[in-house]
Amino acid sequence: MFLPNTNSERISKMKITENNNQLIIENVEDFNLTHIFECGQCFRWNKENDGSYTGVVQNKVINVLQNGTDLIFDNMGINDYNTVIKNYFDMDTNYSEIKKNINVDDIIDNAIRFGYGIRILNQDEWEIMISFMISANNRIPMIKKVIENISKAFGEYICNYRGRDYYSFPTAEKLSESPLELIQECKAGFRSERIKEAAARFLSEKEIIYALKNKTYEEGLEYLKTYKGIGDKVANCILLFSMKQFDTFPVDVWVRRVMQTLYVDKNTNDKEIRKFAENKFGKLSGYAQQYLFYYAREQGIGK
Repeated sequence: MFLPNTNSERISKMKITENNNQLIIENVEDFNLTHIFECGQCFRWNKENDGSYTGVVQNKVINVLQNGTDLIFDNMGINDYNTVIKNYFDMDTNYSEIKKNINVDDIIDNAIRFGYGIRILNQDEWEIMISFMISANNRIPMIKKVIENISKAFGEYICNYRGRDYYSFPTAEKLSESPLELIQECKAGFRSERIKEAAARFLSEKEIIYALKNKTYEEGLEYLKTYKGIGDKVANCILLFSMKQFDTFPVDVWVRRVMQTLYVDKNTNDKEIRKFAENKFGKLSGYAQQYLFYYAREQGIGK
């Protein structure tokens, strides 16, 4: 596991206050809500009419609005910064230094400039496992719908916010004991049986899963691929988005397109693409993947 450096000087520039049931963080650098929530790493955040985003983190409904370099978290206070916000939004990581280190050519430079505000969220391993199992061979709107369905069916009711009911992500216990037919009713399709099997196995191997962030990338990859429904791409996403394995490089259709269009031959397979990227970007290749994914999809590169 590789952890990027923090920068206390940049962090100290932030001003954190609480006012009228809102948490306000001023002077936040390298942060853009659209870049963060639309770069393929999460599925439970939805854009509101005012440009803010609402999602569920640690069974809390969070709404965040950005105004320049200022962030406004509704219905949250000072204590929520240390218990939820700081870790989830990776506030202590020096993204300027990361971008400088992976900016090795004009291609990645353009991608970084385009998605300058991307941050890799620190998400729960269990939720990410199931979410990316659902993502296999699936479109983002449908992925989000299935996750919403299983949360409503098997999660716990949290609250109603802006006229919408929110639910926690279901526990492994709840999914493992639920009839397969009910999971299928959530539109999970052929993934339903795999979800139920993963839930049952997770219950006995939870400690292994939560310890993978302290293992090597190869150890984590090998273990995750023993689950039905987790192949190379899904395993790499789980490692990157919940286990702090930043030296991996998940390859999906958009990453494949941008790499084959701008970096390698059209016939280069996913494994070779991943190795090429890992050699090029080193221990920070996961960050490079996010900038390249967002750049490729939003610009339609290789489509």
